[in-house]
This record gives sequence, structure tokens and C-alpha cells, in this order.
Amino acid sequence: MLMWLAQWLQSVSTEFGFFRVFQYLTLRAVMAALTALLIGLLAGPRVIRRLTELKIGQPIRTNGMETHHVKSGTPTMGGVLILLAITVSTLLWADLSNRFVWIVLLVMLGFGAIGWVDDWRKVVYKDPNGMRSREKYLWQSIVGLLAALYLVFSISESSNYKVFELFVSWVRSGLDVTLPAQAGLLLPFFKEVSYPLGVLGFVIMTYLVIVGSSNAVNLTDGLDGLAIMPVVMVGSSLGVFAYVVGSAVYSKYLLFPHIPGSGELLIFCAAMAGAGLAFLWFNTHPAQVFMGDVGALALGAALGTIAVIVRQEIVLAIMGGIFVVEAISVMLQVTWFKATKKRYGEGRRLLRMAPLHHHFEKIGWKETQVVVRFWIVTMLLCLVGLSTLKLR
Repeated sequence: MLMWLAQWLQSVSTEFGFFRVFQYLTLRAVMAALTALLIGLLAGPRVIRRLTELKIGQPIRTNGMETHHVKSGTPTMGGVLILLAITVSTLLWADLSNRFVWIVLLVMLGFGAIGWVDDWRKVVYKDPNGMRSREKYLWQSIVGLLAALYLVFSISESSNYKVFELFVSWVRSGLDVTLPAQAGLLLPFFKEVSYPLGVLGFVIMTYLVIVGSSNAVNLTDGLDGLAIMPVVMVGSSLGVFAYVVGSAVYSKYLLFPHIPGSGELLIFCAAMAGAGLAFLWFNTHPAQVFMGDVGALALGAALGTIAVIVRQEIVLAIMGGIFVVEAISVMLQVTWFKATKKRYGEGRRLLRMAPLHHHFEKIGWKETQVVVRFWIVTMLLCLVGLSTLKLR
């Protein structure tokens, strides 16, 4: 929005020529981060007070960690603060004609709406489980599949009209359309190695990345500050990839596919970093507010969508290794418990408690130790992911 205003002022008079600096992507990214940070810091106390007045407190599961019972009643649904800061900052500093900015925003807000309903049911009906799994996955699948169907044709096309034309031709051809090379699955650490997925393969992979990332971040959000800092680090790293693949010069030099328009996602990633740091100010131990599903589901889905656009799905799994391990720990725990119960009549556990961060608490780690150590691991994994820019 501000970029359009700057362009209009320049066209009105040469006296406003200094507004030309707003054309630079890096400057707008810095301003987006600062804007989101200020919005979060200024609005945070009011949002927390309002949530407290509405008695929107976090219910604690009776079968959860005993040490967490003291957190019962802490305001939740603080993720609305993050989404508000990201949305406002992105709309102010991004090029609003960019198709990728809008699809990431819509996916984030769509999953945020699902999380809102889930959190609301937990608060109003005092049910720690909130929305039932089948219902939640249904709505997640709808949003994820719609995003996947749009992205599969928009990677190589800059016009929404052409995207629609490709979709129509795909349907008329019997669901058989050859996708461009940049729509293939890229392997990190290898030069120009990608595997063609086809439309169906691309849609399935995109759906799994978006929905999987959303739920993985949600599972990680179990301790004060545990999820938000890795989101900031992974999101910032994806912003670097967006800047590279969006540049014809840098993408050619580093042997990445050029995705026109993807560089504008740097603005969104910067806003996410600023909003996340502002939220961490209130979410650090002992937390004054929790993000809830409204924040965790939305941020995870946004990360997954950005990774698909910049063609770094595998790198996302590397940098977000904490999210991946947390999700796998839950799946293994549930699978092993059901299998042993069927075989022995009594369920057994691989971990003392899932997700993984609760296991470390059970073996004696303090909450702050778990959180900071997970941050350190994420930082190292992000460095590994960023190394793929050159180590190819």
C-alpha cells in the first residue's frame, strides 16, 4: 500500500523523488519487521488485558504435566496479536498486486480461523481437546487443497487469468498437463537436480507440506516461547530463499529456479519475524499469554506455503527439524501404544510423554532448559538449511 502511495507521489511531482527508496525490497522488509514489532509491542498489553477480561484462559489437560497446572487460566488465543501484526505490516509494505503475498495471507488467515474456532470451544465449553480431530482436519484439508490447486499453476504464471486458463486446460485434458521444470521437487546440496511431480503429485505434496507444517508447529507449542522463536528463525531463513529465487540474477548465479514475484514474500517473512519477536516479549517464561491454535496453526501453514512457493520443501523439513521431530514423536507414541495394547492388552509408551518436549521435562530438564536448547538446535538447523544456497 505504501509502495503504491510512493509511486503515486513520484508521478505527481519530482519533489517526491526521494520516495523512490520504497521500491527497494530490502528496505521495505526492514520496515515491515519494525512495523510488526511495534504493533505487537504496543497492542500486546491491551490484547492481554482484553483476553483476561473475557476470561479466555488456557485449560490444562488433567493428564498433562503436573508442573503446568499452575498455568491454568493464563490468557490464550494471543495468536490474534501475531496475525494482526503480520497482516497490517504486510498490507502496508508489500506490493499488493503480488499473487504470492495474497495466497500466503489467505492461507494463514484461513488456518487462523480454524484455530480460532478450536480455541473458542476450549474456552467456552471448557474442553481441553477443543475441535474434534476429524472436523479440524477436514477444514485444514479444504484450505490446503485449495491453496495447492492454485499454487500448482501459479508457480510459472504471473497472471491470475492465466492461472485460471491453465486450470481449465488441465481439466479438459483429462487432468494431464506438463508442468515447467521449476515446479519439480528440488534436492538440496545437488546442482540442478529436481524430480518432476506432475499436477497430482504437486498438489498432494503441497497439501501435505501445508497441513503437516501447521500441525507440527501446533504440537510444538507446548512450553513458554518454545514454538514462536523457531518460527521466527525458520521464517527469516525462508525469506532469504524467497529473495534469491525471486531475483533473476541471484537465482541464476546460485543455480536455483527463478520464480518471478516470489521475492515479495521477503516482506511477509520479515513481518512474521517482527510480530514473532513482539509476541515472545509476552510469551517468554513465565508466559503472560499463549498463542493458542489460532496462532500455531496459522504460522505453521504460512511457513509451509512459503516453502512450496520458493521450492524448498525439503529444506523446510531440515530447518524446521524441531517441528518434524515433535510431530513424529506423537505419531510414534500413539502407534506404539495402540500396537502394544492390541498385542499385550496394555498399552506401552516409547517416551515418558509426548510430544518430545514433555519427555525431556519428565526426565528432569527444566522448562527453560528445554526451550533454549530447542532454540539452539533450530538455529543450527537453519544454518544448515541456509548453507544449501551455496553448497550445491
